[in-house]
Amino acid sequence: MNIIGHRLWWYILSICLIIPGIAAIATWGLPVGIDFRGGTLIEIETKNETSPSTIKDTLEKNSYRAVVTSAGQGRAQIRIPPLEQEKKGQLQEQLRAGIGEYAEVSFQTVGPTVSRDLTTKALWAIGLASIGIIVFIAWAFRRVPRPASSWRFGFVAIIALLHDLLTTVGVFAIVAHYKGYEIDSLFITALLTVLGFSVHDTIVIFDRIRENLRLHPSQPFAQVANFSVVQTFARSLGTSLTVVLVLSALYIFGGTSIHGFVFTLLFGIIIGTYSSIFIAAPLLTTWQNRVHARATKQV
Repeated sequence: MNIIGHRLWWYILSICLIIPGIAAIATWGLPVGIDFRGGTLIEIETKNETSPSTIKDTLEKNSYRAVVTSAGQGRAQIRIPPLEQEKKGQLQEQLRAGIGEYAEVSFQTVGPTVSRDLTTKALWAIGLASIGIIVFIAWAFRRVPRPASSWRFGFVAIIALLHDLLTTVGVFAIVAHYKGYEIDSLFITALLTVLGFSVHDTIVIFDRIRENLRLHPSQPFAQVANFSVVQTFARSLGTSLTVVLVLSALYIFGGTSIHGFVFTLLFGIIIGTYSSIFIAAPLLTTWQNRVHARATKQV
């Protein structure tokens, strides 16, 4: 199995996965939830299973800009701009007049100041996690045999993680456009989990490359890298498959309120496993080969 030898095809496949997502983000934008843009989220349960479109029409007739989605049988989630507490009673009366009696399952409001704070913290979390990964891998691989570089291992791991982030966010934007998912704090949690899972898989492969470089110092880097990937291939797929099966069951049988979160985890772990095998190690080989060619040319 010559995974490294066919690395150009893996690069092309990744580009084909990333471009539609970028196009979706540019066209439709990212569906940001109230956690990051501010607003009020109300979940209601109607006795006569009123459709989301009827609820939306009722709210718009009363001058509310609303997004209404189904939350299961007889339930609906209503997202509107921030609603002051004193106006809550007025909204309830207008809803009852339009759709009849209903039960309020949950009611939460996030102001613009809180949403900006959450956005800043989310960006800091992803940024600090990425920096920490580079530093950790550079330190852990500091004794990698020359001419390989520990910093090269670290930066390639981050490039693979950026690949995972771009692909996952892009595909989420496409699916969210049709499914009504939104980016909330759970989405950020899912992304950070995907980063941790992906870098863990990448480190396992990189560690095997380091050990094989010590055992076979005279072998070409590409051959050592391919041998290492093949050695860890079954382990990587087996580990990911168990997680994918659990998440698939959770997506099928879990509540609709967590579908966006579970979908992000499910796709992110699949793409993270792919990038560890077919992107991280091939990129490291491409970079190493260019450094070696440049050094040979200078000599």
